[in-house]
Amino acid sequence: MKKKLAAGLLAFALAATAGISAIAATVHYNDSSVTGASPAWQAWVANWETLANDYTQVSIAPGEDETEINFAWYSLKNGESTPVVHFGTDEDSMKTFTGAAGDVDPSLTNNVQYEFNRVKVTGLRPGTTYYYTVEKNGVETEPEVFYARETDETKILYVGDPQIGASKGQPQNGEALKEESGAANTAARNDGFAWNRTLETAFAQTPDINFVISAGDQVNNTGKPKEEEYAAYLFPKALKTVPVATTIGNHDSLNADYAYHFYNPNPTDNGVTEAGGDYYYSYGDGLFIVLNTNNYNVAEHAETIKEAVASDPAATWRVVTIHQDIYGSGLDHSDTDGMILRTQLTPVFDSYDIDVVLQGHDHTYSRSKMLYGDGQVHSGYEFRLNEEGTDYDWDHAYNVATGESIPLAPEEGDAAGAAALAAFQADNNCYTIETTAGNTVVDPKGLLYMSANSASGSKYYELIGTQQDYIANRSQNWLPSYSIITMTEDTFSINTYQILNDGTTEKIDDTFTIVKTK
Repeated sequence: MKKKLAAGLLAFALAATAGISAIAATVHYNDSSVTGASPAWQAWVANWETLANDYTQVSIAPGEDETEINFAWYSLKNGESTPVVHFGTDEDSMKTFTGAAGDVDPSLTNNVQYEFNRVKVTGLRPGTTYYYTVEKNGVETEPEVFYARETDETKILYVGDPQIGASKGQPQNGEALKEESGAANTAARNDGFAWNRTLETAFAQTPDINFVISAGDQVNNTGKPKEEEYAAYLFPKALKTVPVATTIGNHDSLNADYAYHFYNPNPTDNGVTEAGGDYYYSYGDGLFIVLNTNNYNVAEHAETIKEAVASDPAATWRVVTIHQDIYGSGLDHSDTDGMILRTQLTPVFDSYDIDVVLQGHDHTYSRSKMLYGDGQVHSGYEFRLNEEGTDYDWDHAYNVATGESIPLAPEEGDAAGAAALAAFQADNNCYTIETTAGNTVVDPKGLLYMSANSASGSKYYELIGTQQDYIANRSQNWLPSYSIITMTEDTFSINTYQILNDGTTEKIDDTFTIVKTK
């Protein structure tokens, strides 16, 4: 988009003025060769070719509730086979669970035929340590440990945009990182290490995490084969020990490989793109609803929320995860494509008493004030695919009812385009700010909207120049960050941390807590 170009030219001009070399005039990102302890980084680099060509990493997703988990992994197709997971409290005597398999599109895997495997494991007891193995082409893997944590106090690691491969074009050791195929994807090598570093840091700080929520863009390549990016995303040991609830981001949306790699619970036919659709699950005192907002049919998302609420009407907390941040504060998205669904989703979230919305996409951190709709009638908007169907047309929003095309970065002198953009932005002032005091709110009417910065640091965005009135706090320090959510029967608290270059952490916001007395 044109404002990105303008920002790049401004950065170059500032660098030139200061006498800095052109290679230093780059977008901020995490350089793993600098932030990684040297032996760890060298070991990662030495193992990269093996990892980049191993498409068989195992993923674990939540099940329908805390008594279930869902396994998925690739294996080479070798006749008819039945996926098998061995799971139990004694690694020498585990129960066998079987599932189903299907063919992976070979164009994604260098024309080698793989199949995806899906197995549901049931009967988990909170507070129990388990062991498991999976069978890959008849070979049983080494045992891994899985923790089914207690649910009286549920701790959730919330992260945004690992986006493995997004550091492409950035400098590292005198070269530019590349997003090519396989081991030549040095951007994925850089970002995979940083992603693993963040997870190791978060789990060391909070060892009793129940599960992870990723707000989308697990990988970077859009609409193209990207198996080495998924291999790096799925590799971390931490992701083998607890479930991960992933969200379909715009970079995940246009390929089937997301659907192959993750076996999500309660999948619906709503919000479907090539990557899959909406889903939901219960865990402890919470009902969690994950919407694929790359599909702009809000009526379908409302159906998902309705179905989810009916499945667990007594849940204390109703939490929605979406990728696009309809209330964020980043320069690249929050005043254009980020808020594209704001006028439609805000009243839907209100009507179903959603408590918290977790967002990504913005590559900045922000926490909203407590918000609810203004009760007025507003237009609906959407994005459409480009002419080639390979990506979204990020330069135009479309009015759902009239089909009007709204330029999000009008050309200079385009008065009509500028007027259309101004009307679009004014129409998105569709919220009411609830009056609250302090960082603990009791029985609020409004919703909390969080936007997570990049957990890997593969790509960061600037904050928008003027902080919006709906934002309570925000941060961009060009460092990977993550949040720890602590959920009990009557409290929902969030603490957010950034990782310094020396590997230590510091809070970037005060603890924020919602209390329910009803």
